[in-house]
Amino acid sequence: MSPPDSWIREFNEASRLADDISAMIAERGSLPPSGPDTQRHNSAIRRKITILGTRLDSLESLLSKLPTKQPISDKELHKRQDMLSTLRSKAKQMASTLNMSNFANRDDLFGPSKKAADEISRVQGLDNRGIVGLQRQIMKEQDEGLEKLEQTVISTKHIALAVNEELDLHTRLIDDLDQQVDVTDSRLQRVQKRLAVLNKRTKGGCSCMCLLLCVVAIVILAVIAWALIKYL
Repeated sequence: MSPPDSWIREFNEASRLADDISAMIAERGSLPPSGPDTQRHNSAIRRKITILGTRLDSLESLLSKLPTKQPISDKELHKRQDMLSTLRSKAKQMASTLNMSNFANRDDLFGPSKKAADEISRVQGLDNRGIVGLQRQIMKEQDEGLEKLEQTVISTKHIALAVNEELDLHTRLIDDLDQQVDVTDSRLQRVQKRLAVLNKRTKGGCSCMCLLLCVVAIVILAVIAWALIKYL
């Protein structure tokens, strides 16, 4: 099979993969917003989008070598470049649906980014079997990354539960302290009321004593005055 035919075959496989990804994205509408099934489904979509990106990089690399290995017309070259560009745009749109910003930013104004260049270098010189093996390796690396992420999430969950228990304990202590403050304040108010009543009683007793002393003084003065008038 000639290299141009091999390129077309690789492109058709990438197109079918893009169609599978589109169908999986459409199936997300029938899944709950969150949950294990939804997470696995989204992870599978992300893996396939990553594989699609690798295949597109491989197609771009092969396309750049076609004119030297087996000359093709400029019209055919531009046609395949347009086909590749259209499929890459579709891949970017699907990646943006899952917020895969790192995939959307693979290309910049000056050509492929460093990550894309590294991926191109990994597929250079590989045949179809080598590309499939590379894709399986990438999927294995992604699965390992997801397992590590799951362990991190579980560890974070345990930390969050411990912090929540600590906050509950602090909340109970604060509630107990508020109750003790309320009891102390109530007792203080009762003591203040008793002091006020005692103060009033003290003031009332003093007034009566003063009045009694005044009456006694008046009686004594009256007796003295009567004695002076009688004996003088």
